[in-house]
Amino acid sequence: MALQMESQAPPIKVETWLRGEPFASFQPGKVYVVEFWATWCGPCAAAALQLVQLQEKYKDAGLEVVGVAADEDASSPVEALAKLGAWLAEKCPDLNYRIAFDPTGEMNKLWREPSFSVGIPTSFVVDRDGHIAFIGHPRQLDEVLPKVLNGSWRASDEAKAADTARIARSGAIAREQGLKKPINDKFWAAIKAEDWTMALSAIEEGIALMPDNISFRLAHVHLLLHRMNDMQKGMPVMRQLVRDAIDRNSENWMLAALGQLFGPAHDHSHFPSGERFAMGKKLSEHILALNPPQADGPKFRSYPAVARYYYDSGNKDRAIELLRLALKSLEGPELIPDAQKQHLLPDLLQTLASYKAGRAVAALSSRVRKTFSPRHQSASGRKNT
Repeated sequence: MALQMESQAPPIKVETWLRGEPFASFQPGKVYVVEFWATWCGPCAAAALQLVQLQEKYKDAGLEVVGVAADEDASSPVEALAKLGAWLAEKCPDLNYRIAFDPTGEMNKLWREPSFSVGIPTSFVVDRDGHIAFIGHPRQLDEVLPKVLNGSWRASDEAKAADTARIARSGAIAREQGLKKPINDKFWAAIKAEDWTMALSAIEEGIALMPDNISFRLAHVHLLLHRMNDMQKGMPVMRQLVRDAIDRNSENWMLAALGQLFGPAHDHSHFPSGERFAMGKKLSEHILALNPPQADGPKFRSYPAVARYYYDSGNKDRAIELLRLALKSLEGPELIPDAQKQHLLPDLLQTLASYKAGRAVAALSSRVRKTFSPRHQSASGRKNT
């Protein structure tokens, strides 16, 4: 049976509670947020901080948050528990809500699968009468939760339209996920065994089935260039990804391609330098044309990646300028949850400090080279005779 707005909330069936008292049942008169997350999920860190704030803000209005870790990537429950403990201590030391761990898959079967919720983080809001009021991304909670708490949400046209759109969107994604699952299973088994040839075969099978799937396309490039170091086969695939990203005029695709060329986690020493920087220049210019510096669009997502290109290409002043614009956009007209700002700010500030230090070192090196250049030494010699 499908799980949607107005459905009776399923039970919470878990045996292991990492934080807070074990949860017995939904109590009449209270509103609950049931949040699915994992330690490997980047956006989940910002979502956890946001939930801490929401729990504190609305605790007197009857809100209770329950986090459910049901997707840990670990070889055993013991390893998963160690990961979870370390993650919570580092990312969320001021946690003020319950956290459950479910290694059995039972919670996903009860909650996520019937609602077509294929990704995380995913939030389920349970209303005061024990029925589902909202299913979606936690970034929407700042707007939705006050309306659930005051009782105006579920009867509104806005809520009904949002749930109808979610079901249509999520149903399509779920069908696609069903097609991708056997390919992903084969791919991740090969990755675990470090069998790059088998992994490549799985990805090429996926691309033949879904040629416009960015995840398959990225995995194709990553395997050839960063795992197999096969420049002969990898560079044509990289060129095609860049062309397709630009032809689509898609910021997502262009950022993904730029990440393969300039992402700090990758070793690019074996790349043909001239072509790498030429592709980086094209992608960066198109991204900046989509979201110009003088426009009001948010810069914190795309500008750090473009700044990396400019920094690596030697234009450190431009890189610093773009990072400053990214920081400034966190306070721009588009409302950004405080938790997301707190998540983004440290990395942006650290990168900015690193770039400034690099610029200072480059300036000093330039002065030293001039001081000890043969021409300068010759001129100094003539002056001193």
